[in-house]
Amino acid sequence: MNLKETNHEKAIIIEIEGRLDTTNFSQLEHKIMQHIDEGKINILVDCSKMDYVSSSGLRIFLMVLKKITALNGKFALCGLQENIKEIFEISGFTSIFKIYDNQEAALADF
Repeated sequence: MNLKETNHEKAIIIEIEGRLDTTNFSQLEHKIMQHIDEGKINILVDCSKMDYVSSSGLRIFLMVLKKITALNGKFALCGLQENIKEIFEISGFTSIFKIYDNQEAALADF
């Protein structure tokens, strides 16, 4: 998995490329928690290049959502590929997370 981050005026954008699974989820967790600790509580995760997410990855998304919501920040996902979107639908996460087609649509709502 590769992570690319961009500081946008409305949010930190973290792009995930590759697989988010048990071998690397802590890398994403560390990066997001570092931003939260610095007071950056508007975070957008772009999943357009993510081709797999395990239950460990889903757990990180849920943990971050709860933490950011408690701090009155915003957390959203965008660019879910069909196979990832299906996992979110089966797990019931589509009703929990704000999910957008692309970065532009997500940032317009921040």
